[in-house]
Amino acid sequence: MPAVQTPSVAAQLTAVLREAFEGPQEKWTYFIDNRPDAGLFATLAALSSAQASRPSGPSGNSIAGHVHHLAFSCAASAAWIRGERPSLNWDESWRIRTVTDPEWGALKDQLRKEYTALLAAIEQHALTNDESLGGSIGAVAHVAYHLAAIRYKRSP
Repeated sequence: MPAVQTPSVAAQLTAVLREAFEGPQEKWTYFIDNRPDAGLFATLAALSSAQASRPSGPSGNSIAGHVHHLAFSCAASAAWIRGERPSLNWDESWRIRTVTDPEWGALKDQLRKEYTALLAAIEQHALTNDESLGGSIGAVAHVAYHLAAIRYKRSP
């Protein structure tokens, strides 16, 4: 069996990340349902600001809170993968709980922007060193976790 080629590792990481955010890219999937609305962006598009603001679970976090946390963590992960080590206040990543219609739209736009930056960081730097590769793998796993949490929270 041939060894995996190094460039293929970054390509596979970005393929799984794209699937999490954008939904299935092929007729088959790595881990999500094979429906066009299975990705994070489609899941969020179907929610109103009121639905996104509804607290649930023991922590009382809302979907808007998860989305803000994801935007924050995507930015943090992209920086880490690029070799930057900013000082971050992770408590700040959970400060959003409720959103108005305009705030919900802006929050989704911010998430898309940070996703794009994370995708570029993985494509360009994931194979730079072990920390960048580990940060890339961790970022993909983190997004998958929050996709599942958001899909669970949106259920009645």
